[in-house]
Amino acid sequence: MESIRCFDAHCDTVSRCMAAGEGLYENSGHIDLRRGLAFSAYAQIFALFFNSARSIGGRCLTAARHQHDFLIDELEKNAAYAVFCRTTADIQHAAEQHKVAALLGIEGGELLNCEPDNIETAAAWGARYVTLTWNHANALSGTNRERSDRGLTDKGRAFARELYAHGILPDVSHLSDPGFWDLVELGLGPVIATHSNSRALCPHPRNLTDDMFRAIVETGGAAGLNLYSEFVGGEDDSLDMLLRHVDHLLSLGGEDALCLGADMDGCDTLTGGLAGLQSIPALAETMLAHGFDRPLLDKLFYSNWMRVFSMME
Repeated sequence: MESIRCFDAHCDTVSRCMAAGEGLYENSGHIDLRRGLAFSAYAQIFALFFNSARSIGGRCLTAARHQHDFLIDELEKNAAYAVFCRTTADIQHAAEQHKVAALLGIEGGELLNCEPDNIETAAAWGARYVTLTWNHANALSGTNRERSDRGLTDKGRAFARELYAHGILPDVSHLSDPGFWDLVELGLGPVIATHSNSRALCPHPRNLTDDMFRAIVETGGAAGLNLYSEFVGGEDDSLDMLLRHVDHLLSLGGEDALCLGADMDGCDTLTGGLAGLQSIPALAETMLAHGFDRPLLDKLFYSNWMRVFSMME
């Protein structure tokens, strides 16, 4: 098909590249700038990530600083191909220059030491979202993997308020179910799940229940379709199963709220034989053959994230 626009809200490419000693222009992972240039427009949110189970004495915040610096350095080295973006206007300008629009996300409140005061740092970096938890429970909340019965703490509520006050969205992927509903109950703005699928089709706690997805839609937020095979269907990790997730979430009112949050470079196996960013056009072709029209595909692959993030500017 003709070149498409792509806006993906979650990848772990920065931490993967640093661990592998590779760069952003071309590497052996799922995502690099060279492949991104094949799209008519490409925006990518690069998540900062560090395993909080290995954190000692604020080591996560130090790791986040190093990853932020790596991302900025790589973008400066490749200024002919990519540009760091803070706003949707920046993204549009990058597309006009045919450059990759690189944005920043933070996966896990522990990368900010779970301290509301450190949100100033995230804002200065231009972060568009902070995933409140990763797999391990922290001072903000339990997760869908650890202490799953624990919702937002008082500090977690204060942290969320500060995020919204700084124009940064809280991300509920990895959050416990009670933590999700506590955040929705605050009613402070859009709620996003950057990389989570439908729990009705794949009963993994990382995925969203129907009620959760409907609540996200009602807040004006969005959810990013995750391409990791474990969150698509486990043993049935086919493209057909992925399309069932899309169909189901669209049936819940997701036309303006379903996006892409592929989780590339953060997982071992992509669903249905997808190989990386270069497979997105083929995925779009499959969805077109399934019956989705081009305007809907543009929403899912690009403009829905633009809508949500523009709400916080």
